[in-house]
Amino acid sequence: MDEPTKFQLKKKFYWLAIQLNIIILLVAVSVISLFLVPAPYKLPTIIAMPLLALLLAIRFRRNYRATKAWLEAQSGTEKSTEDTITEEKSTK
Repeated sequence: MDEPTKFQLKKKFYWLAIQLNIIILLVAVSVISLFLVPAPYKLPTIIAMPLLALLLAIRFRRNYRATKAWLEAQSGTEKSTEDTITEEKSTK
C-alpha cells in the first residue's frame, strides 16, 4: 500500500473510531442522566440521547461499509498487480 493510501486509511479509521466513541458516550450519558438529571428534564434527555446515538450509529454503519468496500478495492488492486507480476515471472 502506498503512502497516500495509508494516510487515507488512517484518516478513515480515526474518523470511524471517533464516531464509535461518541455513540458509546451518548449511551453511557443517557444511562447516567437517568439518575442525575432533574425530573422535568429527565424524559427529554433520556429520549434525546439514545435517539442521537441511534442516528449516529446509522451514519457510522454507512461509513463503515463504505470504508470496508474501499479497503477491499484497495487490496483487490494489489492482488491483481501481484498476480500480474507472478504471471510474468512464470512465463519467462
